[in-house]
Amino acid sequence: MSFLSLASAHAWSASEGAKPVDGGILKVGLGTDTAIIDPSITGSSITAVITRNIVDSLVGQAEDNNFAPWLAERWEINGDNTVYTFHLRPGVTFSDGTPLDAAAVKYNFDRILDPKTTSSYAKSLLGPVDKIEAPNANTVVISYRQSFAPLLQGLSLPYLGIQSSAYLQKTASTTNTVVGSGAYVLDSFVKGSGSKLTRRADYNWGPGYAAHKGPAHFNEIDFKYLPEASVRLGALASGQVDAIDAVPPANFRSVQSNGKLQVVTKENPGVTSAFFLNISKGPFQDVKVRQAFQSAVNVAAAVKAAYFGTLKPADNILGPSTLYYEPRLGGKWGFDLAKANRLLDEAGWREKDADGTRKKDGQRLTLHYVYDSAQVGDSDITLAQAAQYQVRQAGFDLQLDPVDAGGFTARTNANDYDLVSLYYVRAEPDILRTVFHSAYAPPNGANYARISSLDEKLSKAIGASDAERKRLYAEIQTEIIDQAYAVPRYVAAYQLGASKKLLGISWATNAKPNFYDAWLNP
Repeated sequence: MSFLSLASAHAWSASEGAKPVDGGILKVGLGTDTAIIDPSITGSSITAVITRNIVDSLVGQAEDNNFAPWLAERWEINGDNTVYTFHLRPGVTFSDGTPLDAAAVKYNFDRILDPKTTSSYAKSLLGPVDKIEAPNANTVVISYRQSFAPLLQGLSLPYLGIQSSAYLQKTASTTNTVVGSGAYVLDSFVKGSGSKLTRRADYNWGPGYAAHKGPAHFNEIDFKYLPEASVRLGALASGQVDAIDAVPPANFRSVQSNGKLQVVTKENPGVTSAFFLNISKGPFQDVKVRQAFQSAVNVAAAVKAAYFGTLKPADNILGPSTLYYEPRLGGKWGFDLAKANRLLDEAGWREKDADGTRKKDGQRLTLHYVYDSAQVGDSDITLAQAAQYQVRQAGFDLQLDPVDAGGFTARTNANDYDLVSLYYVRAEPDILRTVFHSAYAPPNGANYARISSLDEKLSKAIGASDAERKRLYAEIQTEIIDQAYAVPRYVAAYQLGASKKLLGISWATNAKPNFYDAWLNP
């Protein structure tokens, strides 16, 4: 299968020799919404895009994956990755005027570790912390009960960004506000509408990989929630916005061919977009039924129908740009309708209704795919509909159950679903622990497959040597595919369409655009 030639993710990093211009408003159209703006209590990708401008991190991670100073000007790690000592940059303040010191950092991390905060994703990034200490105003020490190698990468993400402890202590709910030390201040966040950010004039502590020092170039950033693809695209083409995410796949070529516009694609590392099969109840308790479903989905055809060749079908649960990705798994599974039918026969689902749906002991082979309609875009719905048709050929009755964010949480917490879909973006394979360790089964996290068989390997891998980690993660990826805990669908990518006047964008390692160095060439 051929794919569109995608522009380099570095295309906007260079400003073609032009001198950056300060001022103006950057207007960005977003295709999906977020119900929560506090990055410590959500795993939302949209929250990460917005709050990267509001909260700073202890360390930065450049596009080449090297770590750079940020709020911590230097750090030391002991020989077995159990003690991390960070020396904070002096003079940093939050936008409320309070100091960003070691006590504030400790408060943030203690809050995330507190079960009452429900910070499942951020907590997973911190790992098995033993204690956090602030021996003086500029030093933070994080100690572990066992080796924990992925910490620096987790600390570089907005989910562990540092917020004002004074603000956190007096704010009953942080779902719609956040106060950080970043280059921008959140003026407003309205679910279903968007966010408005204003530049901090006194900002002077950007990440070490940034192209400039001092305040950001734009006076404001205006994130608009534009869920309709045609509206989002029309806003970009007419100049009402300067950039959009989620360029509609059907319009990808037309945007590329527009002399005033460009598309930059950054392929996501981490867990690929997949159907996650709930093995704790219903038909998917049987591995043969799971394997039959996995074999009945023609991933390449479904992805092509939904994304017009703009995204690659996934051949594994990890994306190719993820550390320790196992490339050999692609040949172990795939579309095979004869295999699907044979496995269902072996599993006892031999009878069929008049409509072709298989039956066993009087029960139809019905599956419920539950999804948040605000988080799953039109193309993903098209993909699900394609899969729905495909698996029907084997006798599955796949029901699509759209719900709102609250309904999705309620259904998954109550174990009232057969499969869900998601992807998680992280360059570090420890993301698999967040998605497949039993400690993170709903309501505690994203283990929607509800498995526990990988716990030992996932826990061991976080502190092992490089060679041992590579071996363990290869075994983990293999089991996920062999046991059909998931059906990988596509390698997700951030596709940013923008005016060619927009320059200076760089990319975070979670495949999200950084706007700190960005500016508009008049």
